[in-house]
Amino acid sequence: MVVGALAVLALGSYWGWSSWNSRSVNAAAPQRARMVSVETALAQRRPVPIDVDAIGIVTPISSVALKARLETTIIGVHFQDGARVEQGDLLFTLDSRQIDAQIEQAEGVLARDTAQLAAARRDARRFTELIGKGATTQVNLDNANTQADILAGTIQSDQSALDNLKVQKSFTLIRAPFAGRISAANVKVGNFVRPADTSPLATINQMAPVYVTFAVPQRVLADLREAMASGTTQVVATIPGNGRSESGKMAMVENTVDAATGMVTVRGIMDNASETLWPGTLVNTKLTIRTETTVVVPTVAVQRSQTGNFVFVIRDGAAHVQPVKVDRTYQGLSVISEGLSGGEEAVVDGQLLLSQGTKVTTRNRKAGV
Repeated sequence: MVVGALAVLALGSYWGWSSWNSRSVNAAAPQRARMVSVETALAQRRPVPIDVDAIGIVTPISSVALKARLETTIIGVHFQDGARVEQGDLLFTLDSRQIDAQIEQAEGVLARDTAQLAAARRDARRFTELIGKGATTQVNLDNANTQADILAGTIQSDQSALDNLKVQKSFTLIRAPFAGRISAANVKVGNFVRPADTSPLATINQMAPVYVTFAVPQRVLADLREAMASGTTQVVATIPGNGRSESGKMAMVENTVDAATGMVTVRGIMDNASETLWPGTLVNTKLTIRTETTVVVPTVAVQRSQTGNFVFVIRDGAAHVQPVKVDRTYQGLSVISEGLSGGEEAVVDGQLLLSQGTKVTTRNRKAGV
């Protein structure tokens, strides 16, 4: 029993010495600093456009509803429904037989009164010769001149009536007032039409160029007007889900701001030669007011705290908190107005493990990030 106790005592002494020796060695070895692996990107100074995104609607510059100006019958429809028409194209022909008869009657009246005027003037000349010989009285000459003047007025009235009928005759041929797309015809050959009809014969919309109407915040109004004066504005309208777009420039700014929303309605004008934009289509619009050179970093690099925005900047292998002021974002980039001057190495991944002065190692940024 005594031998066993001595053996246990000796074994415990050995392990105690061994443990003390191990702690001594670990205490003597230098502690290695913790390193955090992060991804970084350089803050860049580059041109960045100042733009405004909005939802817009395509509106035609010109749109006309064709209506009859006479009470008559359709005798000809000269277009295909939905076809493109050019200015001056004949679209509808109306029955003009009644007006043709009225024109012939007016021409006959004009010819009769013209002949009477010629006779009255001959009488006036004859009485002028006779009064010089004392063969007639002054009253007869005055009556002849008066009759000639009356007939001259009558002829003027006859001519006006004839011209009016010819204008009425022109209403029987309905032509396109401008180039564009025409709707389906609401009437066909044989339909009776009249000016009081509420439904138009057809509608023409101008397709090129077109307006894109949208609203922008009032805070950009001053810059927008300056850009319009200098001709630097650009508007891009993109069809959602399609990707096709048209570009143009600002055409007008509405003369008042909506007090309820703080928005002002504006219009961009697009060439639309290929008719990409269709009247009534909702589009995504991007209004570029101007382009300015500024410092940008990926938006994922910007962190937020109670004191404001900041970026972890790598200097001498350590992370440092750099307060920044973000002006706006653009295509995944944050525009920095204060805090960075360009060229700084900003952390874009791994910020959760960082604090002021944390040692870091950088790794290549993933493609597409």
